[in-house]
Parts: sequence; structure tokens; C-alpha cells
Amino acid sequence: MRRRDFIKTSTIAGGYAITGPALLANAGSLFPSTEKSLTDDKAWFNKSMRWAQLAFVENDPAKCDPDFWLDYFKRIHAQGALLSAGGVVAFYPTDVPLHHRSDYLGNKDLVGYMVEGCRKMNMTVCLRTDPHAARQNVYDAHPDWIAVTADGKKRRHWANPDLWVTCALGPYNFDFMTSVHKEIMTRYKPEGIFSNRWSGSGMCYCEHCVQNFKAFSGGMELPRDGGSTAKYREWNTARLKELWFLWDAEMRKIKPVSRFIPNGFPDRKITGQLADIFFVDRQGRSGNIPPWDSGRGAKELRAGGMDMKPLIHIFSVGLEESPRWKDSVNTAAELRIWAVNGVANGMLPCFVKFGATPIDKRWMSPIEQVYQGFYRSEKYLRNTASMARVAVLEQGVASAGGKPWQTNGAYHMNGMYHSLVEGHVPFEMINSAVLNAELLKPYKLLVLPNITSLSDSQCAIITKFVEDGGSVVASFESSLYDENGKKRIDFGLANLFGVSFDNAVEGPMQNSYLRLHSDAATNKFHPVLEGLEDANRIINGIYTVKVKPVATNFPSPVTLVPTYPDLPMEDVYTRNPDPDTRELYLREIGKGRVAYIPWDIERTFWQYMAPDHGKLLNNTIKWALNEEPVVAVTAPGLIETTVWRQEQSMAVHLVNLTNPMMMKGPMRELIPVNADVSIKIPANAKVTGVNLPVSERKPAYTIKDGRIMLTVTQIMDHEIVGIDLA
Repeated sequence: MRRRDFIKTSTIAGGYAITGPALLANAGSLFPSTEKSLTDDKAWFNKSMRWAQLAFVENDPAKCDPDFWLDYFKRIHAQGALLSAGGVVAFYPTDVPLHHRSDYLGNKDLVGYMVEGCRKMNMTVCLRTDPHAARQNVYDAHPDWIAVTADGKKRRHWANPDLWVTCALGPYNFDFMTSVHKEIMTRYKPEGIFSNRWSGSGMCYCEHCVQNFKAFSGGMELPRDGGSTAKYREWNTARLKELWFLWDAEMRKIKPVSRFIPNGFPDRKITGQLADIFFVDRQGRSGNIPPWDSGRGAKELRAGGMDMKPLIHIFSVGLEESPRWKDSVNTAAELRIWAVNGVANGMLPCFVKFGATPIDKRWMSPIEQVYQGFYRSEKYLRNTASMARVAVLEQGVASAGGKPWQTNGAYHMNGMYHSLVEGHVPFEMINSAVLNAELLKPYKLLVLPNITSLSDSQCAIITKFVEDGGSVVASFESSLYDENGKKRIDFGLANLFGVSFDNAVEGPMQNSYLRLHSDAATNKFHPVLEGLEDANRIINGIYTVKVKPVATNFPSPVTLVPTYPDLPMEDVYTRNPDPDTRELYLREIGKGRVAYIPWDIERTFWQYMAPDHGKLLNNTIKWALNEEPVVAVTAPGLIETTVWRQEQSMAVHLVNLTNPMMMKGPMRELIPVNADVSIKIPANAKVTGVNLPVSERKPAYTIKDGRIMLTVTQIMDHEIVGIDLA
């Protein structure tokens, strides 16, 4: 093992002082546009495909072996490093007053040594700060920097009572942390600074927050009941945006291509508009979070406007449950699935190890193996565009709430998301706050999973999308409320749905069902009932919207069987078996198709996981899409499918989620499956080769009618079908 003394960098005399935060109105001048500020060094945004993060702890400078980590970075082909530098603890010889230097640092410079080693391997370097806590000497010197509770008490740190919680929106961040960031930039010239817990730890009532909010709001007091108000959220977002602009501007003065990268932001729309690169802190799953939630973080940020800007996925090697075992090691299967799902959805991997003196090293081999696969697949991971033809609208404006059926609102999106994964449907998301006609152009189908609140202009955009040949699948109360959450007299999309709101939502519907019909004239079942032909009836949802048809010639494949008693057993029989009330409205409008489902199908699906609901949903989506799919997968179990285009290739990702621990991790093992895959060749493209880079295989394949057909065998966690194009 090599052991060299850490390099001691030259010190900077004195601390920095700034005159205070710039007014938000002038923030644009502090935050120059990407096009104006970038030089040829802008390639760093897209250069590094595999990242590694070390979150140092205070005694690491005395105990850790930096060469051990540099060797590991080289072995896994890491191209970017995210290293802790300062804030709560400085891991370098800081000269900023009150910036706590690690008690174990001595005359060493852990940050400088690691930066130098990474630079020698041509790695991108970003440095991490954490400003959310401070020590007693900071409290003594500047008690106004400390966060205050609603009852006027200074906040002790919830996990370490020796520390104080700092106010994120006052001088601690705007003055002190600006000095820290300037010092780090001056000494090490990192490509970026990433700040953890930079945006505060809940509402603060310090003197600065009280005064600043009062000035912003025209004399209002901060809410003291623990709740939030629209005006507070507006101020909080504006203040954080101002802080982001300030730190970013000061960094660019020192290194024009550097960026401040916040860990999270209250508004994904603002994140998408302002960020050139973003670290997605989605470290692992807990409770009943499914493994596909790893990649959803990428879809959500692209939905808000990130588009194809680089997204780096921070995932932990430990178990992410409460209580927080930060020195734990998760299972190899769980680590691999969480990492590859992020990559399959367009993110770049970045493992994080808390503490640089490892105790349990079992995580290192699985990470090395999966990074080797990413290294072999690099050509097929430099994505230029998603090839998905389905977009799911995400609620980006005020959502309706308050009624029993409006609780657990996330269930609608979760159910739709899971259904699409089960159906092997590649899809993207669009945040309704940024919805426009241009964003809809790549898609044939727009899905509205109970998107309750839409403005008139958003409804007009969706209507025009259908008039131009697009299709829509919508459920439950979609468009029944305006952008402010105010209930309309009728659906904003009533003309598309072909039905009007009949002034009621019924439920909970105890012991209610759906009757499945064949066509009376042909005796054939509608395509939405494929695989359900022998069911006759399936369970209903929990709530349904009463509607009146205004269009004509609806087919009637699915009708209501109303609630009837479930006790006593002698009374459990249908009173009105076939009232001819449709529970699925299907229309063709020009070249477009519209399916409106008046009940909470995806919400009920997520809650009860009835496979009949999943089949009905996916059949309806397939019918509405009404075109040959980009990729079709036939396989047992559960495989998530995504499709991407690169400059001279395309890639189909197959993520094997088949596992008894899928809905409650961690996974214990990987269970291999085989998949038959059919892939549509892009127009005017010629296939020059097909590869399976993760498993290093050359598969047998055939081409017929413009499609590649192959069988991918023994998919463990992840395989990529890489298609070279000319």
C-alpha cells in the first residue's frame, strides 16, 4: 500500500466578506446564460459517464488511505469524483474564520491530495459542501446565524446535540458559505460545488427570516402553526433561487465553466430551466418503494425541463432505512438493481460511500462489476434522445384536495407508472407546468393519470394534440379543476372525453364490479379486453365520477355492476347486473384516439395490485397508441424497458425486476429471465451490428419487415441491446 503525505496547498490569507445578497430582480445579471458563459471546457458536463462520491467524516484524515480510493476509482473506470470539502467540517487547511477544520487534519490536506490524484487520471472533480449545521463557536460569534423554532428557541441539531442548525436563508449561507465556496474554488478549481442540505431544515423564525419575509410579503408574519402558505412558498423559492445565483456567480468569476449544483430544489421547473448539470440524490429505497423508483427521478427532472442535460444519480452502498445506518452495506442484488435502473432511465451512476475508512467492503465487488458493465456499454449510454412514444403528464400546478377520494394522490401516478413498467412500455413524463405543443411533438400518446388541475390553455394544447393525430388516455377527475384548484362546472377536456360531469363522485363503492362485454353484432371482444375474454366481470375501483355522455356511438366493452351487500352471506347477490352504465369511454377523433376512464383505476391498481386492472390499463394504452411499438418484449416476470437514441446507434435497456422482494427490499438475489425482443428500426437507418455489451455477447438476430428480432437469454439485472446504425 502506498502511503504519501497529503499535499499541503498554499493558504489564502484572511476570510472573504460580501456586502449581502443581491436583489432577486437583479439575479439574472449574476447568472449568465449557458451560451454566453461556456468555453471549450464545457465538455466536462458530458465527459464523465461514471462517478464516485466519498463523503468524508471528521476522523478520516487520520485513518483513511487515499491511495486505496484512487486505485479503486481507476479499477472501476470512474471518470468523475464528488468529494467532501467543507461546511460543517473542512477537510483542507481553511483560512476562513469560524470554518471548522477537522480535528484530525493536522498539517495534511485530504481534499488537495484526492483532487491531485483524480486530476492525474483525467477525472472531473466536483467538491461537496454541507452548510446545515455549525458548532458552538459559530453560535457564540453569530447567534443570528442559527435557525429558530416557532416558539423562539434556537435549534439544536436533531441527530447531534453538540451542533446547532443553521438558517439557510440568512447571513450564514449568503455571507459565510459564500466565503467558503470562494476559498474552495480559488484553491482547487473544481468543475462544480455540490451542496448537501443547503436549502434549510424546515421553516426558520430567526430575525433575518422574519424581517425578509415581512419585506417580501408586504408586512405579513411568518406562519406559526407549522403549515405553509402560498406567499411563504413563493418567498422561500425566490430566496433559494437568489442564493443559487449568488454562489454560482461567485464560482464562475474564478472558473467560468464551473457550476453550483444544489442538492434538490423546491421547484423542478426552475431546476430544469437553470441547471446545466444535476446530481439526483436518490440513494436507495425504503419501506414499500419499488425498485423502478430509482429511474423515476430522471423522468421527473426531464419532465420539468432538464431535457437531455446530464443527470448524475447518487446512490448509496448502504441500507437506506430509518434508523439511519450510514455505515451499513446493502445486498449486491439491491445495489445492482438500483444502480442499473437509474442508468436505464438516462442517468449516470455515482455511488456514495459515507466515511472513507471502510469497515464492511462487501459492496465494492458488486459496484466494480456493474461499473465494468457500464464501461463496456459507454457507447450506448451517450444518449441524445428518448425514443419513447408515450408521455405521462405529471401534476405541476395546484392539485385538488380535501375530499376522501383525493387522498393518497400519489397512488394514481404510482399505479400508472407500475402498469406501464409491467406492460414493457417505454415512456417519458411531462410536467404540466411546462406543457406546450413543442414538448408533445415526439409522442403519439399522452396519459393523464387523474391530472385534476389544468388551465384552459393547457386543455387547449391537449385538444390540439388530439386534433393533430395524437391520442389521450385520461382517468377520474382529470381536468375537472382549473390551475388554481378551483372546481369547474364541467371537465376542461369534456369535448375530448365526449362526456360531461354529472355533479357527483360516488364511493367508496363496496363490492362493486365491472361487466365485460363482447360486441353484440360481431360477438368479438374489443381489444381493450384482450386476455380478459373469459372473465365476464372484474372488480371495480373505489370511487367513480358520475358522467353523462354527450357524444354518440361509444362502444360498451366495460359497464358498471353497482354496489350490493357483502353481508350477510345470504344477501350477497347482484341486484342490477347490467345497468348499461359505461365505465370506459372510447372515441376516435380523426387519426387520434381518446380513452376516458371515469373511475380511479390506477389508484386502485396501486393499492390492491389486481392484475385485471393492470391488463385493462395496458390494453387501453395499446389501443389508444394505435401504432406499431418501438420495442415489444415478451418475457416472464417483470422487465422495465427503455429505448434511447445515440448519434450512430440506439439502445434498448432491459431491467430485470423479477424478484419476490421487488415491492419490499432489499433483494436477496438476482433471478435470471429470458426475453423475446422485437425492435423497430429507425426510418432511413441501416443496421450494421447488434451487441449485448453488459454480458459481452453477440446475439443471433433476424431482420424482417423493418424490425430486429432476437432472444436475450439469462438477463440477470440488466442488459442493453445495442444496435449500431448507419
